[in-house]
Amino acid sequence: MKLLASSRMSVLVSALIFSCAAAAETPSQPAPSEQATAKSQAAVNKQVSITEWTVPWEKSLPRDPWVGSQDTIWFVGQNSDYVATLDPTNGEFKQYPLDDNAGPHTVIADKRGAWYAGNRSQHIGLVNPETGAIEKFMLPGEGPRDVHTMDFARNGDIWFTVQGGNQIGVLKAASMNIKLFDVPTKNARPYGLLVDKDGKPWVTLFGTNKLATIEDNKVVEITLPRAENRPRRLAITPDGMVWYVDYAEGHLGRYNPTTGAIDEWRTPAQEKSRPYAVAADKQGRVWFFETGVHPNRLVSFDPATNKFSTPVELESGGGTVRHMVYDEKENALWFGTDTNTIGRAQLP
Repeated sequence: MKLLASSRMSVLVSALIFSCAAAAETPSQPAPSEQATAKSQAAVNKQVSITEWTVPWEKSLPRDPWVGSQDTIWFVGQNSDYVATLDPTNGEFKQYPLDDNAGPHTVIADKRGAWYAGNRSQHIGLVNPETGAIEKFMLPGEGPRDVHTMDFARNGDIWFTVQGGNQIGVLKAASMNIKLFDVPTKNARPYGLLVDKDGKPWVTLFGTNKLATIEDNKVVEITLPRAENRPRRLAITPDGMVWYVDYAEGHLGRYNPTTGAIDEWRTPAQEKSRPYAVAADKQGRVWFFETGVHPNRLVSFDPATNKFSTPVELESGGGTVRHMVYDEKENALWFGTDTNTIGRAQLP
């Protein structure tokens, strides 16, 4: 394995006041530098502070970060076939090259190593962080086998979506065998996926106006309001509510798994919003990026008040922020951008 490393790449920092009212005046900020961090901008109370690290491999489409530890943030380069880490304490990157045309789409990591979705090569891969060795688990069957988004269950099982193949899958930790479930609706495009605290997978069906889950070894579909609704990603709040973003028309939605109730709110940019990456924090707030406006901007929604926050624009512009995860220990969001950065939003 060829291991590449880069020290202290350029850092972009932006900070805005977090507010549920009109946009507040933002204090002037020092010029970005390699030493700049989000904490250095934290003089203003109740402030969202965003730091972006420029990835040293140009136009590689860095995406889908995963928090391994305080000094290890995993991510993939979809266009350049690699898995990599960022150490945010010193800005250093390390790269684990994959086979050509692997097309890694997502990475998640545990004590076994770093698992990536081989989107263009029909497999789930396991990278050994010590040696760089890769073990592949091929998807069975024929037709599209484009592994898309993955998440762990508590027992180590890996649930995942197969967008073009119209399936939801699981890699069983005990046997290391893969089982696939066909989605009843044709061309449903299973996309975003999260596993709840009970080990149940929840999926957005981006090709239609539905969510899905697995019950009694069968796919169960949940129809959402409006035929034009196109849920792309989802989040689960501490109370067990399943939240989704309607990419097509600009809504944030909430599904109650206990009662079946569905509520929706129009996002700040409305039909121009294109909400994409979404995650929930420990306070139950839901954060998402509006990617139809440029620069992309981070917005939160507080279910306690039914109000959206003042949007926070990305210094790099973002291009499109496609996925993000929440780090509960640090109270921060991690995301990748089409402008070749890995970003962290420190939350108030």
